[in-house]
Amino acid sequence: MQKYPMTVGGHKALEDELKQLKSVERPEIIQAIAVAREHGDLKENAEYHAAKEKQGFIEGRIQEIESKMALSQIIDVTKMSGDSVKFGATVTIVNEDTDEESTYQIVGEDEANVKLGKISNTSPISRGMMGKEVGDVFEVMAPGGAKGYEILKVVFG
Repeated sequence: MQKYPMTVGGHKALEDELKQLKSVERPEIIQAIAVAREHGDLKENAEYHAAKEKQGFIEGRIQEIESKMALSQIIDVTKMSGDSVKFGATVTIVNEDTDEESTYQIVGEDEANVKLGKISNTSPISRGMMGKEVGDVFEVMAPGGAKGYEILKVVFG
């Protein structure tokens, strides 16, 4: 059975989304379906079909979140330490070709957001740096060919 690693913050975000779906969006869509039914012929009722489609999406997302939360492995990165890159680490790397520095935190798939500097633990770049330490070099296969990176800093918390 697959476990889903996630940070404490990622787990809280899933809990919040689940609460929103169950307590706000689900009742709203049930009401929308009831209103659409009152408009008569369901075969040609676009509002009804759109509401039923949205209901299916909401119910599917609720099931997905509940499943992930049941199988989650919550990792408190504030209690972690060490010199090597692992889940939860915030890593500063430099591209060896362009000297461009980037900083990323390695998080679970549901938490990943490159704009916020959070990359999935399953992404090629995070897999390439796992287990490495400051000063180590690793390579990632990109569409334009292999790219080399050096690890400058590893921080937890």
